[in-house]
Amino acid sequence: MYTTRSDWEEFLEHRKSKSAIFALLVILGFTVIVIRLWHLQIIQHSALSDRAENNRIRQVTLDGRRGKILDRNGDALVDSRPSFQLSVIPEDLENPKKTLELLNKRVEFDMDEKLKEIKKARSFESVVIKRDITREQVAFAEERRLDLPGVHLEIKAIRNYIHNDIASHLLGYLSIITPKQLAKDTESVYSRNDFVGQYGIEKKYEKELRGRKGLKRIEVDATGRQLKLLGQEPSKSGEDLRITIDFKTQAAAEKAFEGKMGAAMAIDPDTGEILAYVSKPSFDPNTFALGITSKDWKSLIKDKFHPLQNRLSQGQYPPGSTFKIVVAAAALEEGIINESSTFYCPGHFRLGRRTYRCWKRGGHGSMTVRDALIQSCDVFFYNAGLKLGINKIARYANIFGLGRYPKINLGPEKKGLIPTTQWKKKYRKEPWIKGETVSCSIGQGFVLTTPAQQARMIAAVANGGTLAPLRIIPGRKNKNESDSGREPMNISPDTIRIIREALRGVVAAPHGTAWRLRNGSYSYAGKTGTSQVIQMKKDNPVENKDMELRFRDHAWFVSFAPYDAPKIAVAVIVEHGGHGGEAAAPIAQRIMDAYLDGIEKTGVEKRIGADNSHPVTENIH
Repeated sequence: MYTTRSDWEEFLEHRKSKSAIFALLVILGFTVIVIRLWHLQIIQHSALSDRAENNRIRQVTLDGRRGKILDRNGDALVDSRPSFQLSVIPEDLENPKKTLELLNKRVEFDMDEKLKEIKKARSFESVVIKRDITREQVAFAEERRLDLPGVHLEIKAIRNYIHNDIASHLLGYLSIITPKQLAKDTESVYSRNDFVGQYGIEKKYEKELRGRKGLKRIEVDATGRQLKLLGQEPSKSGEDLRITIDFKTQAAAEKAFEGKMGAAMAIDPDTGEILAYVSKPSFDPNTFALGITSKDWKSLIKDKFHPLQNRLSQGQYPPGSTFKIVVAAAALEEGIINESSTFYCPGHFRLGRRTYRCWKRGGHGSMTVRDALIQSCDVFFYNAGLKLGINKIARYANIFGLGRYPKINLGPEKKGLIPTTQWKKKYRKEPWIKGETVSCSIGQGFVLTTPAQQARMIAAVANGGTLAPLRIIPGRKNKNESDSGREPMNISPDTIRIIREALRGVVAAPHGTAWRLRNGSYSYAGKTGTSQVIQMKKDNPVENKDMELRFRDHAWFVSFAPYDAPKIAVAVIVEHGGHGGEAAAPIAQRIMDAYLDGIEKTGVEKRIGADNSHPVTENIH
């Protein structure tokens, strides 16, 4: 059968239409390809060129060595140790989940958490999988390197606190930089995985201790492995920091505090240089060095004994009978008493309808100011305090550095509380009453001090009447400090002499409350104190040892030695330790002995033989 001409023409027209459509599609396809090529080669040339270069050339940050922290003799307290760190570069990971699953068979980490970090990280930003891995884990990563594209072993320095928890509240710790801290880093000094000082000296002197980062340019293969070093800008080490602490003295203080809570500070009475710095219980900064776990952090902050609290500068305690030093100085300076004035102590003091007891129930009899300090007679100071009034007591307390920030400047500090009539009216909305002056006169009532303040106070007595600034870095001034930093108290030499002689008698004289130190190696002077935690019932007194621990008295001892040429001043508080002469004084003696033994060659002589010229009467107040 033959087709007609019209059918053939119709067929040709149909073919032409299809060819035109096909040609049009081909032209469109080529146009798209050309446009895409133009977009890639012209518009995206710079970005893609950089990306290609980054796939081949990388810049790797080199960490600067963090400076050591040394004691006054140059012995290392804190340094850094090398370790292996397992990290990944997200851009080089072919299958993140598969890679991490393989790693997780030999290296323990939270895989879900790390997958989230990888997802959030920038392409070429290193994500840490595990710090301080074992030799076996290093060997595994090396053996399986072809199966672990994008996985890298890095040598990283980890902060090492050589003596664990010794001086932890002073040295502080490092921890990973927080997002808030990173946001404030306008100079781009830090990166996301850096550890920075978060507490203590590590924080205060972060700028000096941290090193300056360097860079190296390397060529890498498809899996991100280094092929060639192309160039390098070396890193710089941080400053080694020598502090005033004497390690042997610090270690002796820590050992003396074993099993106890409280604080101790030892300082050079002339310069204010801190020789020992103890707050107990303490913590191990090495726990933070790798990034503290949530479990360990919760354990620290929920511990009922508060190991993170710096008791030296943040612990506020009634000073007890150590405050009698201030009241004695105030009464002598104001002419309320003189060296020969006496008050009679029958064992109690009556004011209105209330009776205030002396710690010695039978009474001390007639007391001079020297006798009252030696035997810690409460009644003498009830009388002297009432004659002075609370405002004058407060003024002299401030002169001795109490009620003022100690300005160690290593973190938050408390300034204690030295009450006045105005203070009570402002904060309690009540008038001051005389009975409150009686309580404050023996360091009870509203009065609160910190151990750091007490160390500074006793150092001023030791050096003849000058408040020295507390220093932890030799030669460096604190903020807003005068050239010398020394602050004359303008207390008369006679007053200082009387108080110093009395404090020597606390140890050496009959009935002295620190008689336990009498047979020691050096000539010590000091003042004991016992501060009540709760008020005792008049009709049912309970022995301190029979109370619950949390209700027991705190034990104080402030001291210096040698008496004639003081080289060390010490303040010790033992929380719930009971009597100052029994619990705190022996600790202070061990601290002073450790330091003086170490500098004996400079001319500090041990006493030959014990001082047994006076009979010992056991006083424990």
